[in-house]
Amino acid sequence: MSFLWTSDALVAAMGGRPLGQMPEGVSGISIDSRSLQPGDAFFAIKGETMDGHDFATAAIKAGAAVLVVAEGKLPALGRLTAPMIVVPDVLVALEKLGIAARARSKGKIIAVTGSAGKTTTKEALRQVLGSVGSVHASDKSFNNHWGVPLTLARLPEHTEYAIFEIGMNHPGEIRPLVKMVRPHVALITLIAAAHLGFFKNLDEIAKAKAEIFEGIEPEGAALLNRDDPRANMLNKMARAAGVPRVFGFGENARSTYRLVDCVLHADHSTVTVKIAGQEMVLRIGAPGRHMVQNALAVLGAVHLVGADVAKAALALNDLAAEQGRGKRHLLHHPKGPFTLIDESYNANPASMKAAMALLNTTPVSGEGRRVAVLGDMLELGDHSAKLHAALAELIVGTETSTVMLGGPQMKYLAEALPADIQVAYRAGAEDLRPVLIDAIGPGDVIMIKSSKGIGFSKLVDALLKKFPAETEYSRPA
Repeated sequence: MSFLWTSDALVAAMGGRPLGQMPEGVSGISIDSRSLQPGDAFFAIKGETMDGHDFATAAIKAGAAVLVVAEGKLPALGRLTAPMIVVPDVLVALEKLGIAARARSKGKIIAVTGSAGKTTTKEALRQVLGSVGSVHASDKSFNNHWGVPLTLARLPEHTEYAIFEIGMNHPGEIRPLVKMVRPHVALITLIAAAHLGFFKNLDEIAKAKAEIFEGIEPEGAALLNRDDPRANMLNKMARAAGVPRVFGFGENARSTYRLVDCVLHADHSTVTVKIAGQEMVLRIGAPGRHMVQNALAVLGAVHLVGADVAKAALALNDLAAEQGRGKRHLLHHPKGPFTLIDESYNANPASMKAAMALLNTTPVSGEGRRVAVLGDMLELGDHSAKLHAALAELIVGTETSTVMLGGPQMKYLAEALPADIQVAYRAGAEDLRPVLIDAIGPGDVIMIKSSKGIGFSKLVDALLKKFPAETEYSRPA
């Protein structure tokens, strides 16, 4: 059997103390007894609200091969007979294992950060690099102080390409994570007003994102969005951090990976790009102008790690939007089908702009309307009222005629919209649900967008339950 880690390597990497009859090795790493697979090592991490040690028995029942536990918790686990590795601190042990995984890897490593598009770009890289070799990437949005070391610890020794998403909402959070990851390519998607409640301005956000440059390998490269107003600032910070090679993507003429032409369709885009001087025409399976920008970044990263760009470009044809990030459903209304665009996973001013552009390029049928269902953008601090009101600029003058709003901050947008736009405002998702369900008609396009904490995914679930799918939203071949 092939192990992710032998027990000897596991113990050595963490400097732990083995107890009991150790297995030969483990097939995976888990921090959640609910998703643990038989043969995994279970790391009993203590979080803000839960302590993994409380789930040790559940982990054993699920088939954990070994438990990694804290010395201080050992007396409380005295009745358990499963093999254990005892460490001073379980999260620190996971970090040590992640560092050991990175040290033994011979693969090419890509790190992705940015104010929007991180997960979408990471998943696109996973897909296109999977067409040319073996790939490992972070699960979901595992991009924080435990998600990054967990993803590293799960990195198989002989994987050819690995992609890590690195997030932050405070200064200083990216630095320790990128120094574990040590990427060959570090990519910043864009700088925008996400987490602005924790920063003075966008320059401060750019400085925090620029921490990613500090972990780049000696011969590595930084990849920047040349269309971003802070591209020059980031370029200078990359150079100051000692990054030897800095490249750009975008429409900007200085871009190494440049968009030449773009035709946006309801369910895909056709683009002409120049990749390091070579012109290519390709089809991007997921719609939206923001997906075009993400695809440019993906192709740039593929080129910089020396993978087959032509094969990767072909794989972009099969790109599809994920749940909560632009996934489409064609749903059955008694009087005719309508389209639901699920953008409920997250929201900030930049991603709101991308989502509204996506809604406005999606055709209605018959007498259908474009309906924007918008919830609060979180973590904007003192800037929140102004930034919510400013969303009116994305709506006025477009084909979106109906807007449904929920959350205390969306009241500012409701007040900013003119009388010729039909507006329904409610306190939150629960109050908005009956209004939305009653308003839907045949041919409509409904786009639901909010920060995750506002719970607008419940509106998506309600529509999927109330109106069965005609089909999974399908694209022409």
